[in-house]
Amino acid sequence: MADKLLQTPAMHARAVPFSRPPTPGVHPLQIGFCGLGAMGYLMARNLANSRKSHSSPLLVYNRTVAKSQKLLAEVGASAVKVADTLDQLATECDVIFTNLANDAVVMSVYDEFAKALAQTPPTKVKIFVDTSTVYPTLAGDLDRLLSSFPHAHFVTSPIFGPPPAADSANLVIAMSGDYRSKKEVAFLLVPAVGRKVIDLGGNVEKAPTLKLIGNGMIMGANELLAETLTFGEKSGIGQQIVYDLIKEIMPAPGLVAYGNKMVNDLFDGSVGFAIDGGIKDSNHIRRLSAEMNCPMPAIDNAHRSMISARAMHQAQMVSATQQWDILDWSAMIASSRVAAGLNAFDSRKGTGVVRED
Repeated sequence: MADKLLQTPAMHARAVPFSRPPTPGVHPLQIGFCGLGAMGYLMARNLANSRKSHSSPLLVYNRTVAKSQKLLAEVGASAVKVADTLDQLATECDVIFTNLANDAVVMSVYDEFAKALAQTPPTKVKIFVDTSTVYPTLAGDLDRLLSSFPHAHFVTSPIFGPPPAADSANLVIAMSGDYRSKKEVAFLLVPAVGRKVIDLGGNVEKAPTLKLIGNGMIMGANELLAETLTFGEKSGIGQQIVYDLIKEIMPAPGLVAYGNKMVNDLFDGSVGFAIDGGIKDSNHIRRLSAEMNCPMPAIDNAHRSMISARAMHQAQMVSATQQWDILDWSAMIASSRVAAGLNAFDSRKGTGVVRED
């Protein structure tokens, strides 16, 4: 990450579409972070490490305290302090980041923030930044909730990239909301957490909309990838040869990464993107596309594949034969494999393919 911190001003200007905010005063900003899941943990760690030279460590909260303690042990007390409650984040921090699993959890956390603000109204600017993937209208609800308190601002800032991109601080960050708040947040996140900010204006619903569009593109591509690799295996060519061809003619990072998972049956969702999250996103995309009268059949197909793969995995869990406790969304290929008469999660078993020289 050291090379990122040494970017030239011109490089940084291309990454952040805002001028630099004013130099902080005598008291540096107190930053908080809520949600230490597969993505949030890595984001919080990188943010904490980037601020080690500041006097205030990152204040973190997670429902499972063990994850907060793990982060504290990894980066040290000079970089991280564990919060006991959500109220502590809301009242003590100037900027509060959230990265949470779904809309219901996001709403419950922000309700807790609102209760804390009602008890202790802010006396200076306080910025709440949600980096989760949510339905766009929820962002509007949160904005209205927080704007009822003096000095409180809300920014939507969903992120693009898998856990390895979060680990290397190489995320792409969409951002919408109050302009001055976005400027402050953008320079906290780049290059500490991500490599680029995409500004979508003042309407807080725009960034979540772009996030769903982007995730839709990824899951649609994954569905085509799954069908193509399965077809390659069933035809006798073999999925590995088809995957090698993809790397030659369409070497997009997403296709290469997810193709590798599919070919090698790397379906552990604890180190990837859990299929429940993919199904949540596909439900959001299908709802939004229906409201806008904009059909997306590729998403319908991907949704069905993920539902089928999850059902097969749940059946394995009932019989205690599952290999992974959490299934990665790349396991959607299981649906194509079963439809073609192949093994769902183990591509080495029962292909029935005879390759002729």
